[in-house]
Amino acid sequence: MNQTDIELKVNKFLIDDLEIDEDAIKPEASLKEDLGIDSLDFVDIVVIVEKNFGFKIKPEEMANVKTLDDFYKYIATKVGR
Repeated sequence: MNQTDIELKVNKFLIDDLEIDEDAIKPEASLKEDLGIDSLDFVDIVVIVEKNFGFKIKPEEMANVKTLDDFYKYIATKVGR
């Protein structure tokens, strides 16, 4: 799976499942401040990522994930193994 595939899948579930405005989805967008992702949304994201990408997110690994681009890169490191 390449970077574009990852970005498309992530963007789709952000829009469809978390109801985030498509205009807000930019690589530099902050997950919390710009996209409004909170701890309850994070629980949904864990389930969605496991279903779509086949791995479990470990909370400690997400500590440095601040932007959407960070999140894309985090997923890429996991699915690229």
